This record gives sequence, structure tokens and C-alpha cells, in this order.
Amino acid sequence: MVPEEKIEEIRKEVMVAENPLILFDDDMDGLCSYLTIRRIMKNVTGIPIKSGPIVDVNFVEKVKDISPDLIVILDKPIVTQEFIDKANTNIVWIDHHPALERKRVNYLNPLIWDNKDNRPTTYWCYNVAKLKDSLWIATAGCVADHFIPDFFDEFVKKYPDLVNKKEIEDLKFNSKLGELIKIFDFVLKGKSNDVKNSISKLEKIKEPYEILNKTSENGKFIFDRAEKINKQYKSLLNKALEEKSEDGIFLFVYPGSKMSFTNSLAGELLYRFPDKIVIVGRERGDKIKLSFRGKHIKIRPILEEALKGIEGYGGGHEYACGGQVAKKDFNKFINNIKRLSKRSF
Repeated sequence: MVPEEKIEEIRKEVMVAENPLILFDDDMDGLCSYLTIRRIMKNVTGIPIKSGPIVDVNFVEKVKDISPDLIVILDKPIVTQEFIDKANTNIVWIDHHPALERKRVNYLNPLIWDNKDNRPTTYWCYNVAKLKDSLWIATAGCVADHFIPDFFDEFVKKYPDLVNKKEIEDLKFNSKLGELIKIFDFVLKGKSNDVKNSISKLEKIKEPYEILNKTSENGKFIFDRAEKINKQYKSLLNKALEEKSEDGIFLFVYPGSKMSFTNSLAGELLYRFPDKIVIVGRERGDKIKLSFRGKHIKIRPILEEALKGIEGYGGGHEYACGGQVAKKDFNKFINNIKRLSKRSF
């Protein structure tokens, strides 16, 4: 159990910052974490990180450009010690991926205190911020990360029309809350300026109905942009559904000329094929970026073993992972997955 003293310590540190920089993962958990915690901070510069799971020295120049008095890193599984040392400012890191040993960083990761507690980063940001007006954002971020939080009943009481069942899969793919989650997810897609503009409008939205019912100018902008992106997503989903699965694996790879929908597709395909290991890839040059999902089979140990002798990387949670593999090794990698999935982990 994360000590209340740790939560309060981080709350005080982020609130007194005068020029903070927030680096956050470009998925639903990262975005909702950012939208939740920024509400108790001043003069925030927020940057979604699209380049991968690692915050390393490549981001030091960005830090120098902004000269923040505090860096807050949200939902990124790896922050290198070299980045921490060269950033030369105070750092708060909130995450829920496998915990790492680092020095000179204020690190909140529930797995430090309980190796079975991987509640989403959004959950911890909501507890740090302690603002009830972020209830809908925090709930969306948690459910998107496949977790029903202890404040879910409070959300249902306030927004009963946004939910119909308590099963996590139905909430994500068959409810108004799920529609909101998809909208948030989709506005993170596309060109950096478009994403930045969308996030700035999300920061101003106070209620989910502004988006779902298009009752404000900002809400209408977000809804309409997400709807355009949804057309591309549906086209790819329909192509994926034409694929045949074998050996308990559902594999779909699409060209890099399309937007990145690997996470979104992997989640929905698992909902439709819960007995499969779902692997969705997007070609990028000589590499394939990948998302892995499983409901009844732990993905992470299979992935770690399958990557041996392969040019690539991967990691994440037990049942949901991401990674990247060189094209030249891809067939070998998939064969490894097929072989290992038949073993017990």
C-alpha cells in the first residue's frame, strides 16, 4: 500500500512548482494522468511522448529549452539515470510498470510497496490531486487501463447514463464511457500540432457532456476530430476482422502509412476474441511496432522469452504489452510466440 505520506509529499511538491514540465505517455492512462494532476499546478507545459517507453538523454535538450523548476513524468516505464542526472532539476515520477532503482527522483510506483499492486497512473494522480471535478477524467483513464477504481460507484452516481454494466470489457466497448475513452484515445493521434491543439482544448473541458453532446465549442471540436479519425480506425478494424487466426494467435500487421492504432485495435480485437493472444503490428521502415494482449494467458513472460536472439524490445503488464521487432526477425519472433504460448507460464 502506497503510504499516504508519499502521496502528500508529491502533492506538496507539484503544487509549489512555478514553471513545471510534464512528460506523459501518449495513451489514455498518460493523458488522463496529465489532465488530472495539472489542475493543481501552475504554468504547466505538457508534452506527450510518442517515441517509445523510455525517457532518456534525448529529452535533455527539451528540458533546457523550457528550464523548468520541476519535471513530472507520468506513466513512462523507463526513466534512465543519465536523464535524471543531466536534467539537473527536481523530478517527480509517477508510474505503475515494473519498479526500477533510481537515485535523485521522487518516485511513486505502487509496486515498490506491493508487487501485485499495479493500479494505473491516473489512479495515483487522482489521489494526489484530490479534486472531485476530475472524477470523470480519472474514471475514464482507469477503465481504459483495464481497472475499475474504488471511486467508480461515485462516478456511476454522478453520471448514471454513461455506464450500463460493471464488466470492464463492456464498459470499454459498449457504453457511453467507452465512447468517451475512444474519443480521448483518438485525439492523441495525428500530427504533433493537431494533438497539442486537442490537448489544450481538453484542458478547458469541465464535463464529459461537453464532448459527448457537443455542448461547448471545445467539446464539439474534440468530438468532430475524433469522429474523423474513427473512420480510419473502423477501416483498419474491418480489415483486421478479415484475417484468419491460427495456433491461438490473432495477428494483424498494417502499413506505416496509416495512423498508429495498434493499442486500440489490440484491445478491441481481444474483446472480440477473448481466447486468443492478440498481436497487432504497424510497419515503420525496417521495424514493426507491436501491441500484445491476452485475457487468459500472461503475455509478458512469453514476450520476454520470445525476444531472446531477436533484434527488438518489449515489456509492459502481465496481460498487455508493447514492443518493437526488426522486420528481418519478425517471422522467427512470431514462431517463438506460437511455440511459447503452448507452454504454461
